[in-house]
Amino acid sequence: MIASDGRRERKKAQTRSRIQEAALDLFASQGYRETTIAQIAARADVATRTVTLHFPAKEDLLFADDPFTPESLGARLRDRQGQSTLGAVRDWMHATMRELDERDSGLDPAHVWQRRALRARLLMADDDLRGRARAGYRDLEVLVAGGIGEDIGLPADALLPRLAAVTVVTGLREIYVTREGQAQSATSDLAPLVDEVLAFAEAGLTRGGPAAGDFCPA
Repeated sequence: MIASDGRRERKKAQTRSRIQEAALDLFASQGYRETTIAQIAARADVATRTVTLHFPAKEDLLFADDPFTPESLGARLRDRQGQSTLGAVRDWMHATMRELDERDSGLDPAHVWQRRALRARLLMADDDLRGRARAGYRDLEVLVAGGIGEDIGLPADALLPRLAAVTVVTGLREIYVTREGQAQSATSDLAPLVDEVLAFAEAGLTRGGPAAGDFCPA
């Protein structure tokens, strides 16, 4: 029974991945709004109902299964045990990127990150998708600002923690659509760009005023 359940789950995951791959191909070639669920089902060679069972709304095809969640970051920040917030964010990003590579171990890592870059461009190109994405980014910003505020002895809604949090989240988001990010996604080595974003934010905190003098990045 356990073996049977395992095979069933693997088959389910493979079908889900195939549907998402088909959707990305069609969104890229003919546009998100112009693509229908029926077209995605045909490209993935599944029934239309199979698509909607896995992804009840079309936008879920772009947002489901993203590992970079506020819940994941929140758990990492709660367990940082004296480490700076930006150090914890750096470790979280690196660990989550490794987990994503391992989760999609049957694929070329460069392919995985190229698809994520394509997803980012699709989100930025559509007003509704961009709005939903920004809601998720806001949750991340609140977490980062709260942690930085604790680090430097300021309220989470003070200017310096907010500026640093927005810098971090925006910088990490923009990696995919920058010239450097598009070049690095071909080799799947985006970690140096993550470090660059965090170093930029650390520099801003260090120079950000008297309260920032207490900040010591891990």
